[in-house]
Amino acid sequence: MRHGLVYEVGVMRALAPLLHAFVPLFIAVDVVGIVPLYLALTQRLAAAERRTVLRSSLLIAAAVSSAFALLGKAIFLFLGITVADFQIAGGLILLGLAGLDLLTNEPRGLAEGADVGVVPLGVPLITGPAVITSTIVLVDLYGTLVTLLALLANLAVCWLVLAHAAWVERLLGRTGARAMSKIVSLLLAAIGVHWIRQGMGP
Repeated sequence: MRHGLVYEVGVMRALAPLLHAFVPLFIAVDVVGIVPLYLALTQRLAAAERRTVLRSSLLIAAAVSSAFALLGKAIFLFLGITVADFQIAGGLILLGLAGLDLLTNEPRGLAEGADVGVVPLGVPLITGPAVITSTIVLVDLYGTLVTLLALLANLAVCWLVLAHAAWVERLLGRTGARAMSKIVSLLLAAIGVHWIRQGMGP
């Protein structure tokens, strides 16, 4: 009994960094908020074309976010900036992005059709400034491996939700999806404030 409890505690401790990295990225991706945009951008496509667009968008999103996870520190060294500098700048960006979403109702007007998989779905809707900022900071906090695993887990969730986007929209309704997006933006703003406080130090 005691050995089982020790094992469970060990597993929880091992998974804690992954969970801590997963949550900010999940909030930054805001997959629920992407659903209405994804449906609008692919509404003229056949089911097979929609699957192709989703696959290409997730591949480009994974490539861009992974590149920042792997090269983020090299970029820091090249530019002569510190993690604290980036935490403050990243926090301000997250706060600004969240504020724009909370205070405006304008959709991100973008072209429709089969060419939307890379831009704008892959970048900047799935992997946008918030995800890039989160990725670079999380690598410093939890390490490259944990951050990459959290990224892949988020992209898997993103695929699962967008592959069933029509069902999600029916479940939430357009108003519900917009309301959930606003709640997510509020949480994103709170994370931005937290990062600014961390960057400024005690």
